Amino acid sequence: MSDLGVAVVVEDDKDIRNLLESVFLQAGFEVHTASDGREGVELVRHQHANVVTLDVGLPDIDGYEVLRRIRQFSDAYVVMLTGRTEEPDMLTALHSGADDYITKPFRPLELRARVAAMMRRPRNGHAQRPTPDAPIPLAATGAGSKDVLEHRDLRLSPRTRSAELAGKELELTRSEFVLLEELLRAGGAVCTRADLVKVVRGDYYQDNTYISEADERAVEVHIGNLRKKLHEDTHSPQLLQTVRGVGYRLGAGKL
Repeated sequence: MSDLGVAVVVEDDKDIRNLLESVFLQAGFEVHTASDGREGVELVRHQHANVVTLDVGLPDIDGYEVLRRIRQFSDAYVVMLTGRTEEPDMLTALHSGADDYITKPFRPLELRARVAAMMRRPRNGHAQRPTPDAPIPLAATGAGSKDVLEHRDLRLSPRTRSAELAGKELELTRSEFVLLEELLRAGGAVCTRADLVKVVRGDYYQDNTYISEADERAVEVHIGNLRKKLHEDTHSPQLLQTVRGVGYRLGAGKL
């Protein structure tokens, strides 16, 4: 296995499949390719993939079903690649557990940059993303628990990448986790949509980062998913509050 790990490309178009394989090989990954969904699922399982690119329109089962099956056993980074440009397709991918969504035709350098950014995100408690100077946890209790962030019944441990609500474990995607961590660390200060996009991408400290409407919309989707998992009233959320025209902040909540 290479230093960067294993990439699995699931794509039925041979030319695009070969291009993706070349992009990952040049980046330093060990690469395995599949031309249909079932083969892709098995490759991810047996090769212990770190990164997966997944086409939506596969010949046997569609990419959303492939993603659902992968998420049953793997937390690999998943990028959906598709020619579908409609917003509902992007939302479906993100709701299904994808980490990113790129439309075809794609720019190889952009794909490589997005994958590099994803690889900098926390993964199973390792290689945590740097945080701003002097972050102040909302609460810390007990010896060695300085990495635990607490707010009412919500507990978040960046070190172990675990979260609990009223003592029950929360199943969060990586994107949901880093967004919730950022809002907790902000301690009630407003986090702009642009900053949260950078947090999700893993490029918080990079200047001149292009942020599209789709990127900001993806953050909105992740926040919406978080609200559901935190059992918030989606029409009048109290914990993850929207600051119109700006972003989000942590509220007092009703946990």
